[in-house]
Amino acid sequence: MEERKYKHSMPLQIRFNDVDKFGHVNNAVYMNFYDTAKTNYISTVCPNVDWEKDAIIVVYIEVFFKAQIYSTDNINVQTAVTGIGTKSFDLNQQVIDTKTNEVKCICRSTMVTYDLNERATKPLKDEWIKAICDFEGKDLRKKK
Repeated sequence: MEERKYKHSMPLQIRFNDVDKFGHVNNAVYMNFYDTAKTNYISTVCPNVDWEKDAIIVVYIEVFFKAQIYSTDNINVQTAVTGIGTKSFDLNQQVIDTKTNEVKCICRSTMVTYDLNERATKPLKDEWIKAICDFEGKDLRKKK
């Protein structure tokens, strides 16, 4: 896998109920980690998101578990947009141990913008595209 620079990093606390009987963070909890970090990314980077009208939904996700996370670990979720289409964008995320920088898990997903009132997909707002490209430091729009 290619080395990637992440400009968005969010520390997360591991809760008591995140750990299963085997003593490590349960695999289902990772989705909560990724959801929390991508919501924070969008809220931080994209202007004027109206969560009453706008939804950003997962249409594809793949996860690579690389190492176990234990309750005593300190973790961050790093997030980067890697491509932008008309109605969708691709995300790469990873959970890292903040003491060792070991990558514990990698997630790739595709998100689609959705109009909650119309109940249909909709194009990404130009201001969001610009904000994401500015934040990531490059033009991420997919060429047609």
